Amino acid sequence: MASSFISRAVVSSNTTTTVPFSFSSSVSSPLPWRSSRSCTFFPTNSCRRIPVVQCKIREIFMPALSSTMTEGKIVSWIKSEGDVLSKGESVVVVESDKADMDVETFYDGILAAIVVGEGETAPVGASIGLLAETEEEVAEAKAKAASKSQSSTPAADFSPSPPVISQPSPLPTKPASDGPRKIVATPQAKKLAKQHKVDIGSITGSGPFGRITPADVEAAAGIAPPKPVVSNVASPAASETAPVAASTPSKATAAPSNLPPPVHGSTVVPFTTMQAAVSKNMVESLSVPTFRVGYPVSTDALDALYEKVKPKGVTMTALLAKAAAMALAQHPVVNASCKDGKSFTYNDNINIAVAVAINGGLITPVLQAADKLDLYLLSQKWKELVEKARSKQLQPHEYNSGTFTLSNLGMFGVDRFDAILPPGQGAIMAVGASKPTVVTDADGFFSVKSKMLVNVTADHRIVYGADLAAFLQTFAKIVENPECLTL
Repeated sequence: MASSFISRAVVSSNTTTTVPFSFSSSVSSPLPWRSSRSCTFFPTNSCRRIPVVQCKIREIFMPALSSTMTEGKIVSWIKSEGDVLSKGESVVVVESDKADMDVETFYDGILAAIVVGEGETAPVGASIGLLAETEEEVAEAKAKAASKSQSSTPAADFSPSPPVISQPSPLPTKPASDGPRKIVATPQAKKLAKQHKVDIGSITGSGPFGRITPADVEAAAGIAPPKPVVSNVASPAASETAPVAASTPSKATAAPSNLPPPVHGSTVVPFTTMQAAVSKNMVESLSVPTFRVGYPVSTDALDALYEKVKPKGVTMTALLAKAAAMALAQHPVVNASCKDGKSFTYNDNINIAVAVAINGGLITPVLQAADKLDLYLLSQKWKELVEKARSKQLQPHEYNSGTFTLSNLGMFGVDRFDAILPPGQGAIMAVGASKPTVVTDADGFFSVKSKMLVNVTADHRIVYGADLAAFLQTFAKIVENPECLTL
């Protein structure tokens, strides 16, 4: 690992000077630790200074557990403050955008302070804890952690008085008179009053100059108004809390003003880390020009083979993945990928990613080198991946190395559907249910055969219509004559 030494010191022959310095790596390291060090220069007879490195407090930071991860959530701290750690021990469990992973320590030391607690999130590279080397450094680490937490706390949380924001002084209300008064109401308010049969003359308006608003009419009619996202008119009571609210802006106030108002009685549920990653990938996929091709495939022979190999633990997913991998080996352009819009890459390995719905999201475990594995080993590997996916224990290379994706909703009885192309891949296949279908032969005789419809979505920058049609023909031949799958 390349590192640079940064220091400046003036040292006489009779003095010893301590100068802080830092190590900066030119190669990105996955190790979630960085240290604060000091360097002491000792004079020698030849006036040469020999640096002695003394480790102080190491900083545990949020690791990047995948290429798409921008922030992580602390699921749980396995160790507590004050625990003595040994190299290789698991310290904390971090939730990335795809899985929960244990983060190990690469040094011996004492977990002096926890900066980010359980259930909290932090961006990649942010400090989540401090590791001290000796007992004497624990207090220093705790003070450092306290200063970090104070600096990250919003000013409104600890300031003695909130900042004052000038508000327009409320208009003085005129005392009510016994005589007749002029009724000022918005057209919508008059319409609502007529609709709900409310005497508009008996309503006191809350709008400017006592204007009657639709909310006033709904209140008089006993209709509970929906909770407003942003209040456009500041009442005298609301003006007292306006400075505090302004100093701590909420996500609702930061939302674009062109969004429709929330439906009455609705509940807002924030995305989980995995759902946020799926949302990001789906939006990114919209920038890719895609096209779709459907192809009917007879499955009588495949169904017969499945009944034979099912007792041996072979799944239909493994059969389809193996067939797709064998077809991709003959049509490598469908297994290619384009990531920069200027060139594309022929992938050496055929890694079939299979979409799996899990609690709270969607993940695609990858069957690596699916064309080279035999059917039974492929099925065993798939079962292991599914178990790890549902327990959120997949490693990054087990879900982000796919070159072609398979999505099967046929098990739910879905006839056909279109799948969205994952970023960085050339194609994705959507598999529908196999159902009995009446067909005719060349002589005009009718028969019933099981058929399924597969739809492939492809990146039109690298895959063209003829390429995809040829691939689907090869895939259909393999499925209709599946003996080669068991070889």
